[in-house]
Amino acid sequence: MKALFTGGGTAGHVTPNLALMERLVGSGCDVVYVGSPGGIERDIVSAAGHRFVGVQSGKLRRYFSLRNAVDPFRLVVGLIQALFVCVAERPDVVFSKGGYVAVPVVYAAWLLRIPVIAHESDVTPGLANRLTFRCCRYLCLNWSQSQEYLPEGFSRDRIVVTGSPVRRAISEADPVRARQRFHLDERPLLLVFGGSLGARTINESVRESLPRLLGSFQVLHVVGAGNLVDVADLNALFSPDVSPGLSPDLSTDRATDLRDYQQHEYLDEGFGDALAAADVVLCRAGANSIYELLVTRTPHLLVPLPARASRGDQLVNARTFTELGYSRVLDESDLTSRALTDALTAVFHARDEIKSAMAAFAVPESVTVITGLMREVAGWHTDI
Repeated sequence: MKALFTGGGTAGHVTPNLALMERLVGSGCDVVYVGSPGGIERDIVSAAGHRFVGVQSGKLRRYFSLRNAVDPFRLVVGLIQALFVCVAERPDVVFSKGGYVAVPVVYAAWLLRIPVIAHESDVTPGLANRLTFRCCRYLCLNWSQSQEYLPEGFSRDRIVVTGSPVRRAISEADPVRARQRFHLDERPLLLVFGGSLGARTINESVRESLPRLLGSFQVLHVVGAGNLVDVADLNALFSPDVSPGLSPDLSTDRATDLRDYQQHEYLDEGFGDALAAADVVLCRAGANSIYELLVTRTPHLLVPLPARASRGDQLVNARTFTELGYSRVLDESDLTSRALTDALTAVFHARDEIKSAMAAFAVPESVTVITGLMREVAGWHTDI
């Protein structure tokens, strides 16, 4: 048995694949990951101990760039490379999580008649998946709402609402481990993360708000690679020259130092435990982030990427899950220190109501369902 996985660009295109690979390897299946040579997926997959193969791919941009003239040629090169990889590896099935690097891999598998299963995390399908839908035996969705955004004529028999595969580190998260690992006490914990690459706007706003936030929360801040700052620079926020402009009415117990603030570039093994331990999470509105928050039932405030910086998928995600009562949202354009502190405080006070709404979300056995589909299309006769 052999399965080939692809997807890249962000950690959200990679970590669901790792959950499936974890199950398959445990069942004796050989797995290989195909991604971009310089993408974040190489480091994540290699760190997990899996074999990685790189292929070229042009980025599928929706805006003007001179590189748009070059990238179609890179896509052709990537397709040729993917064909060689598929011939050399001879996988029984290909699983695509989307992202621009998945396009040549899915096309190569389709040309070689290797069955493909794709997964879409967002409410609105991404461009890579829209380009490759018709090459797939099955399209797996996180959310039933996504079906209304699929193209006319796409066979509904090939659609399965599976939810997102989550690693055991998320599904078996332990808040006690997190408090031990990060030396936390029983006071409320605010966890902040901006995705695998970090989020500069969120990072800056949180740091500016530390004199207020640390009066109410311990703050665990995942800043992204290369985004750590010197503590001496943060100490300046607490100086008398800065304090008068801080609107002290937001907190009667303002902090005076950084003992309750931790910053990390990235959390691997401890991330699921931190999610489970957090009283409030502040993050972007990526579909996988929201899904993991639903699994751990953690109240959260979303700051979606604005339309000018994305295809608008995070805005749709945020709107959909706010309407369901799972999420609270703050627009990036409103991300001032005062607004952020007020919004996080409101989420903390409404945490029981939010948890009750999230409890209505039934978490499917996504890994079991998807590996079952892989077994079906691959013709495997062993249980996974």
